[in-house]
Amino acid sequence: MGYLFTVLDFAFTVYQFMIIAYILMSWVPQMRDTGIGQLLERLVEPYLAPFRRIIPTLGFIDISPIVALIVLRLAYSGLISILYKLM
Repeated sequence: MGYLFTVLDFAFTVYQFMIIAYILMSWVPQMRDTGIGQLLERLVEPYLAPFRRIIPTLGFIDISPIVALIVLRLAYSGLISILYKLM
């Protein structure tokens, strides 16, 4: 069962880094036109879109990815907690 926790931890960590990379790529517009940028957009944007609809931007600053990362971390902690109780 330790293997399951390792795989879940790896998957959540990779997805968090994908979100962070996608956010950083927004600072350089040409990066989103690359193959990696388009791949990240297809994988990350469906998760970020609901947060962007709910949370308004503050001028030029979009804080929805920060909230999305916090929610992702909370979901991960909750899932791990549930799995520990089931085992």
